[in-house]
Amino acid sequence: MAAQTFVYTHRVTYSECTVGNHVYYARYLDLLEEARNEFFRAIGAPLLRLQQNGTAFFVSECHLHYRALARYDDLLRIEMWVEELGRVRLTLGSRIINPEDKLVLEATTVLACTSCEEKPKRLPPELVKALELFVGPVAPRD
Repeated sequence: MAAQTFVYTHRVTYSECTVGNHVYYARYLDLLEEARNEFFRAIGAPLLRLQQNGTAFFVSECHLHYRALARYDDLLRIEMWVEELGRVRLTLGSRIINPEDKLVLEATTVLACTSCEEKPKRLPPELVKALELFVGPVAPRD
């Protein structure tokens, strides 16, 4: 069974672009963070509430594959799903697609679950349950 995919849209701002009118390469990390925050909110697990309940996440790995340029005022579609749901680690797959339906970026982000004291801890059971709909293969893109 294919995984459900979370979709978030973002309009590129002028401040995210270089003089050459394309998104500066490091700004894609900000876009992925923005989408990840909205993903957690959409599944009923806002990151602030998790933190208030003693759970935090930090990025332990991030792999980006740039495929095309995004430009000022583009309305980007950011798709996100769960590639791996471990006991302490969560691996998210993402891709960013431009208005012409062209793949701009593919990404894999590994999050480690910790206590607020930065000690590894298991993912909360209610979070695991919410994430399970998004686990599995997704349709590949060219």
